[in-house]
Amino acid sequence: MLGKNFKPASLCAASLLAAHVALAGAAEGGQQPSDEITLKNGSRIIGTVTDTRAGVITVETEFAGTLSIQQDQVAAMSTHEPVVMQLEDGIVVQNQPIVVRDDELLLPPGLAPETRYPLANLLVVNPEPWELGDGYKWTGLVSAALTIEQGNTDTEEFDYRLESVWRSLRDRFTTKMNGEVDEANGVKNAENWKAIAKYDYFLEDPTWYTGINAAAEADDFADLDLRYYVGPYIGHQFYEEPKLTLSAEAGAVYVNENFIVADDKEYPGLNWTVNATSNVLGGDSRLYLDHNGILNLDDAGDLIMNTTFGLAFPLMFSIEAAAEVLIEYDSGVPADVEEVDQTYRFRLGYTW
Repeated sequence: MLGKNFKPASLCAASLLAAHVALAGAAEGGQQPSDEITLKNGSRIIGTVTDTRAGVITVETEFAGTLSIQQDQVAAMSTHEPVVMQLEDGIVVQNQPIVVRDDELLLPPGLAPETRYPLANLLVVNPEPWELGDGYKWTGLVSAALTIEQGNTDTEEFDYRLESVWRSLRDRFTTKMNGEVDEANGVKNAENWKAIAKYDYFLEDPTWYTGINAAAEADDFADLDLRYYVGPYIGHQFYEEPKLTLSAEAGAVYVNENFIVADDKEYPGLNWTVNATSNVLGGDSRLYLDHNGILNLDDAGDLIMNTTFGLAFPLMFSIEAAAEVLIEYDSGVPADVEEVDQTYRFRLGYTW
């Protein structure tokens, strides 16, 4: 006799899961069974589900290689290997196969408050430890570009760039450094560098964060012996998906500038940053934009802006190639120095 707490939906979900496990057991000793996805248009995809993230399901198939499927196009799905599932509300389900029927994720009773969830609630499959609140994710880039020309003019150009980011659910540390050293006929004609350190603290809504940054830079051929600034800011992550990531920050900074010839100065400034990336070109390529600026609040005509546009693409073994253009504008430079400086680079680097 069925008790008062009997729920037909729970029984249905449990029955489907039991049948799924039984089929997996029957396949033991034979060929590894394939995962199956049924799309809303009726198409069926057979393969191995390797990842689900940011609304995209990744499937390895024998007939078409790696496929990326929009999660909202899936009507049904079943996998045979147990996975860890992280739902949108923070619930984590350990070591269960994925079972989706009629656009709903089915879970065994007792593992979550409900046994049925909209598939859209499935946030990540097999999340990394930091995504579950355990430690930090470390990413970085080390790259360089070297050009040597011999002939009527012997030139040597060396550019370098280093980036490192440590991110957890709570905060993020970022360090960056880039520089350039150029010579022509044994005479140095360019030497500059810039270093940035940032700390971000994510708010209750993690798309918003507060932070503090500090930076220093020098450019011997722009009369800049040393410029440094430090200050707080607030930032917002507008988008964070493979097709588009976009964030912006704005804050106040104290700026101190020491020049080789011109008079030194210090002032309060308005500081802003815009960062964007996109994989819209496909092939694991990455378009990127990095922009930052400082406005002198004591003199609105004193403006600094640095903008980098680039296209990066993987080669092999985490080696990345990139072509980029850097446009630097400084309205406060001495009269004999150009306000706009453009640099074109092709670099090779290692990412992790």
